[in-house]
Amino acid sequence: MRILSSLNTYYRLLLLILGTTGLFFILYFCLYFYILRQEKQVYATASKEYENEVNSIFTLNSKTHTAVIVDVTFWDELVTFVKTKNQKWYKEYIESQFSTYEADYIGIYDLKNKLIAKTTSVNLNSIGEIPQYVLDKLYKDKLVRYYQKVPEGVLEVFGATIHPSDDLHKDKTKPSGYFFMSRILDKKFVEDLEKITSSKISVTDNFQYNEDEKKAIYVSLNLNDLQDKLVSNIVFERSFHLNSVTTKKILAIIIIATIINLIIYLYYYRRWVYKPINLITNILETRDEKSMVSLGSIRGEFTHISNLFEENNNQRKELEIAKRKAEEGDKLKSSFLANLSHEIRTPMNAIMGFSDLLLDPNLNQKDKSDYLKIIRNSGKNLTSIIEDLLEMSKIDSTQITPNYKPVDLDKCVSELYKTIKITQHNNINFSIQEDLIKPKKKILTDEIKLKQILTNLITNALKFTKKGYVTVGYNIDEPNATLQLWVEDSGLGIDNDNLKIIFERFRRVEDEFSIQTSGLGLGLSITKAYVELLDGTIDVKSTPGVGSKFSFTIPLKYDESEVDFCAIENTSKINISGNQSILIAEDDDINFMLLQRILQLKNYKILRAVNGKEAVEICEANKNIDLIFMDIKMPIMDGFEAFRLIRAFNQHIPIIANTAYSSIEDKEKINKAGFTNYVSKPLNKDQIFDLLNGLFMAN
Repeated sequence: MRILSSLNTYYRLLLLILGTTGLFFILYFCLYFYILRQEKQVYATASKEYENEVNSIFTLNSKTHTAVIVDVTFWDELVTFVKTKNQKWYKEYIESQFSTYEADYIGIYDLKNKLIAKTTSVNLNSIGEIPQYVLDKLYKDKLVRYYQKVPEGVLEVFGATIHPSDDLHKDKTKPSGYFFMSRILDKKFVEDLEKITSSKISVTDNFQYNEDEKKAIYVSLNLNDLQDKLVSNIVFERSFHLNSVTTKKILAIIIIATIINLIIYLYYYRRWVYKPINLITNILETRDEKSMVSLGSIRGEFTHISNLFEENNNQRKELEIAKRKAEEGDKLKSSFLANLSHEIRTPMNAIMGFSDLLLDPNLNQKDKSDYLKIIRNSGKNLTSIIEDLLEMSKIDSTQITPNYKPVDLDKCVSELYKTIKITQHNNINFSIQEDLIKPKKKILTDEIKLKQILTNLITNALKFTKKGYVTVGYNIDEPNATLQLWVEDSGLGIDNDNLKIIFERFRRVEDEFSIQTSGLGLGLSITKAYVELLDGTIDVKSTPGVGSKFSFTIPLKYDESEVDFCAIENTSKINISGNQSILIAEDDDINFMLLQRILQLKNYKILRAVNGKEAVEICEANKNIDLIFMDIKMPIMDGFEAFRLIRAFNQHIPIIANTAYSSIEDKEKINKAGFTNYVSKPLNKDQIFDLLNGLFMAN
């Protein structure tokens, strides 16, 4: 230490540099030997990654042919061809499209393993006879892919069983035949694959490579037949450059750069360290934006630090904005909860209040009738509020998806118009405006969602129109492939400020008229969500005191299929034979009692099952039951399972779903299951009697 302290600054720095350089050389040799060891590990890792890449690309290369053969074998006309063996049809619809399959062979076999028809390219003479074990495995697995050796080279073979289009999982029907498609792994196949993988590729039966030579990495894929016997190998080769000479050069450059860096360190210390630190200190103390700009002009990590400061500053501003929005949202939430409490308590007050008044023994019949109407209407309002909340909850949880089907637009709008027209009791002129351009054919959309959108807009227009008109119509825009539907009214209208919020949840136009009407302000929010679900947009134009026009635009997609989609009436007709026997499957005593009392008004004979299992047993034991009301949610066995078991031995008895599930998706599920019809809770006496009158009618 005394010797060191006796040296001047120059020699101290020189000694420091020499010592640092000596340590650096030691580090250099350590790094050199470490990198040699890592080279082997890098080669192994690169080989593994290359193998994964090749496997993925090779598998993906076969996906197109797999998808084509799966699609073709769900062709109803192909099923017919296997039966009729109509060669003219084969040439017109299969052989004429041969080039689009990008295959060298197509063959169709019947279940007796007899070749019905085949087509081969000029590159292939024949694939020979399909082995019996291949057909047996194909019959079991429905889809196979394997490789086969032919004189022209290696052949990739795809096979699939033929089924009708309504057997999507190929588990409902037996195969009608077999469809085979093959392609040769020829020079073009190899060249295309080489471009995709950036590799040199060869198809060979005998591949060997030297693991000690690391100039390239290889992947060899086994091409096997269905008995897992090796047919050939496809070998992928990619150049690999990594050696110790390059490492030495890099380390030498690092040494030179380090020496130069030590020489100029003091010069740049103030410029690259001292100044930026001062700027950072100033920013932290004053948040000075000029200092941020100056810091950002300095190269290196300080640019990133400057960006972080700017982002932090912007986030601080955004947090202030978000805080204001959160406070507004909190106020909106409080307003919604108050509105929800009011909307629920209002019908509940009427239900409970007038129910108490009905207990008065001195009440005359007219007052009783009026009170019951009030209770019923209040119950409907309460149900509507709950359904809106549940529907919005489903929208938030993305449980609703569009169900696209062919729809007759004119018929759809007309049916909706007639349904709403019947319930209209005021003097408003409610009409449909016919468009000069009609759809060429049925359109593809979700009919239920479309009707719900129009229903919400029309009922809204009728609610806020005291006199004048409400018109519904549509416009076809063929060039832009869009369909616009609109509802126009001569109602109260909406001012510009309220136009910005009417589609927001729980927001309503607050005026003297809206105070008199019920609702949570969810109707237009649900409508907007449905429109966006159909890939559309919604717009509104309104003038206070003149009226409003709500319009929404969805894509215009025509149904290009040749199949006519006809609605099948799922209603069984039975003869009237006196007092019919009705089985009620209901676990809740109060719900059973209500339905029982309603049915007893028409002198129907009532039986009861408290769960689905008991309902099945009663139906098996009693063949005189004329109709079943089936609750969906029951203990031991639910309504769907009970319905399936009853239909197994009785195909004709009408079964009506009686459920508290009332959403559109639940109703679709019930109809799809095959129920004759459904009634939703709360029960409507007139609806039940209309339904029964339609079923209990003479042929």
